[in-house]
Amino acid sequence: MIKTQVQIPDELYHKAKELAKAKEWSLAEVFRRGLEYMTSVHEPKLMDPNWELPTLAASRFSEDFDKLDFKKLVAEDSEKNI
Repeated sequence: MIKTQVQIPDELYHKAKELAKAKEWSLAEVFRRGLEYMTSVHEPKLMDPNWELPTLAASRFSEDFDKLDFKKLVAEDSEKNI
């Protein structure tokens, strides 16, 4: 068994502690069961081995860089490269 450490929001921690108490489980058991459920419901998606990090043309950088719609720009650049 692997031992690990996680950080969770305070509210979630308190809810998990309440559940553990109500079910007479340890907090670790609550997390294990939660992870077992999530991994049984959500299939992991394998990353496409041909995927590459999109790049942004240098000409796109400007003073209003923080206001750019990056998804739109990458889509436009991708269309040009097709």
